[in-house]
Amino acid sequence: HSHGSEVKEMADVNGNEIKKEVQDLENVMDIERINVLRLHSMDSVRSKEDIGHQHAMADHNHPSSHMNPSLRVFFTLNQLKVGKTMPIYFPKNDPSKSPQLLPKEEADSIPFSLKQLPYLLRFFSFSQGSPQAIAMENTLRECETKPIKGETKFCATSLDSMFDFARTIFGLNSQFEIVATTHLITKSINTHFQNYTILEKPKEISTPKMKMVACHTMPYPYAVLYCHSQETENRVFKVSLGGGENGDRVEAVAVCHMDTSQWTPNHVSFRVLGIEPGTPGVCHFFPADNFVLIPLPAHP
Repeated sequence: HSHGSEVKEMADVNGNEIKKEVQDLENVMDIERINVLRLHSMDSVRSKEDIGHQHAMADHNHPSSHMNPSLRVFFTLNQLKVGKTMPIYFPKNDPSKSPQLLPKEEADSIPFSLKQLPYLLRFFSFSQGSPQAIAMENTLRECETKPIKGETKFCATSLDSMFDFARTIFGLNSQFEIVATTHLITKSINTHFQNYTILEKPKEISTPKMKMVACHTMPYPYAVLYCHSQETENRVFKVSLGGGENGDRVEAVAVCHMDTSQWTPNHVSFRVLGIEPGTPGVCHFFPADNFVLIPLPAHP
């Protein structure tokens, strides 16, 4: 492990940030928050996920003020219009304090497997049962979960591996762009949840052959991106939003899934929106540290 000491040192440097991010992971709703945007298979639902979905259902049955704010990222396509106001959760993370992607050679030198978890906990000096250990186990388990029908998924531990995965979806010689949510005006550091109003007509981003790859950050000592693509139709939008409480301005990325027939009935979006599997146009906003890869049109 030629890079082992460097990575371990990095883990120690980022230890406080990692601990802050996952300090409440014992709370099942925080685990739900981490998983909320990754539309993966939940065929093998674990007990904590069962509890999390029960909590999501309970939240849905209570007044909206009692709903976990972090679940407020979902909406339906027909809500995507100028003047629409909705409560949205946008976590504001400091990129300089977040774990960074490692070079491919360095990342490949470290095992990334649930079977290797005991070794990894020793490697990063995390005790079993600690918030960091729970976060690592959850990430590794999610990365090894089987994809749903029509889905291709991959956990990237480096920028090169993420690009390699994208090329398996778009084509080996393809070019692509990265689309992400941007906080244009931020007047409050701590405001994560407030009412936002759509200020302009949402702009749909053309996705050739309806292909896109969504990548979501995962809690881990170094940066891990859960990337996935679905064969079904998805639509990508840029949405200009204004915060009603403090004047924040956000150019948000939203993805609308037009076929939800393969999703588990327990998917949290159905609980939040009060709809059934198969409902078209289930959409969600992306936080700033998640993004979408979209292929560029091929040049003649």
